[in-house]
Amino acid sequence: MVEHDVLGATREAYDAVASTYAQLFRGELRDRPLDRAVLGAFAELVRGSGDGRVADLGCGPGHITAHLGELGVAVFGVDASPAMVELARQAYPGLRFDVGSMAALDIADGVLGGVLSRWSVIHTPPRELPAVLVEFHRVLAPGGHLLIGFWASDGPSRPTQVFDHTVAPAYRWSPDHLAGMLRDSGLAEVARMVREPQPTDRRQFQEVQLLARKA
Repeated sequence: MVEHDVLGATREAYDAVASTYAQLFRGELRDRPLDRAVLGAFAELVRGSGDGRVADLGCGPGHITAHLGELGVAVFGVDASPAMVELARQAYPGLRFDVGSMAALDIADGVLGGVLSRWSVIHTPPRELPAVLVEFHRVLAPGGHLLIGFWASDGPSRPTQVFDHTVAPAYRWSPDHLAGMLRDSGLAEVARMVREPQPTDRRQFQEVQLLARKA
């Protein structure tokens, strides 16, 4: 399946569940203090890096975009799903939300202080992910930061694992393997947070958030 077909299928799947998804995840940060801490550190780094604009790629219904805005970040959201973008615009009319693809962003070279990709690369086929990471590098200014979240594979010997996400086929990644791909694209790892699955989690996988910086 070519990348265009994967993107189209994923877009249609999220369009179909957009309202349910928005209701399900609207308050997700309330009970996730570690996520709030990581996002707070990311926001602080971005605010100190000059321009400080952030693109929330795969923003969904916009709740994380809005959270970053509350932290003082000049942020806008991008999502492949028009239905998600419409919900985000309705919920947060003071913020900008655009329909777009992470693989071909309508953003100039080197203009962003930060890129947030929070569980938005999980539907990207492994062969396509390096090009997406290069696109993240392209839009970041020197010294800009990327925060990327994903579910971990079962061990370093398994760089990727496909699993049933219910919305669309998805992938888990070895943190070291993905950090190596970041490095190959020109983004140096700064820090990582690995969160063990909790009994109340919908998915019993390790959650990983990697913070990387463009040299």
